[in-house]
Amino acid sequence: MAQTFFYNQPFTLECGAVLPALEIAYDTFGEMNAERSNIIWVCHALTANSDVADWWPHTVEEGCFLDPKKYFTVCANFLGSHYGTTGPLSVNPATGEEWYGDFPLVTVRDMVRAHQLLAKHLGISRVKLLIGSSIGGFQCLEWCVMQPDFAEHAAFIATTPRTKPWASAFNESQRMAIECDPSFGERKAEAGLNGMATARSIALLSYRGGMAYDKTQEDATPDEVSFERRVLSYQRYQGEKLRRRFNAYSYYRLSQAVDSHNLARGRGSLEEVLKQIKAKSLVVAITSDILFPPSDHKVLIENIPSVEYHLIDSDFGHDGFLVEHEQLNRIILDFLNK
Repeated sequence: MAQTFFYNQPFTLECGAVLPALEIAYDTFGEMNAERSNIIWVCHALTANSDVADWWPHTVEEGCFLDPKKYFTVCANFLGSHYGTTGPLSVNPATGEEWYGDFPLVTVRDMVRAHQLLAKHLGISRVKLLIGSSIGGFQCLEWCVMQPDFAEHAAFIATTPRTKPWASAFNESQRMAIECDPSFGERKAEAGLNGMATARSIALLSYRGGMAYDKTQEDATPDEVSFERRVLSYQRYQGEKLRRRFNAYSYYRLSQAVDSHNLARGRGSLEEVLKQIKAKSLVVAITSDILFPPSDHKVLIENIPSVEYHLIDSDFGHDGFLVEHEQLNRIILDFLNK
């Protein structure tokens, strides 16, 4: 069920800017039991929304780890996104106009602090499982450090405690593509969309990787000379698909939020910070993930006090967390049932 939480007080961001008020869009699935012991909180990925069933196939189904007959699942759209939570296309109450490019820089910590306000509003002080993939995993890690008693179990999937230069390089190339769109900077919702479509095609290279492309985009007749290869239309299709549903200002700001991610920032050594996590933790990496490779997960496995590790064998790279739902369901259900 889609809902909106209104927080009519100033919200100070890490960058020092102040949002006069907040709106947070969220969805719930299933029913909370009397003991409040069946709550799962999902932190979504970059351009996803709060409707988990919409973007995470075969998870909000009977017998799966977000079974609505068994669990009460909450997913909130994060700060700066395009799907109902305060972001660049929201109206700034101080000016009466949309923020557009004036929307301030946000961090993953800002996103989590906003969601903590929602959790308090819902009367949720503890969840059975806190789960997220990619930037969703960033949020879960932050939450487990900021509020160690919030999650009984936590699952960090295809994620990292710090965005490394490799991932930031992809983000900067995407921002350069958006900046090349002459309309970017104009105060209108459709500004920069052509640039964003190009940016998405760049991002997809890091999400899928060579094995996935070679497996799914081979030409029907690869031995014939052709300048119209299947993969060319695929890249354009993926860019156009995002162009139709997202906006460039959010995309730009969210890529900067990804770059800002560093769990240890201002807290001391990463190893000591990870040792503060109290949740029974599950770390899942994907063999072909070139964005956050299995090696990025090593520091999590070695320093979180109570941790279980699984490596999903997949040719679909970082997007394997969306594709390999059978493996993921098996791993998470086993983790929860122990």
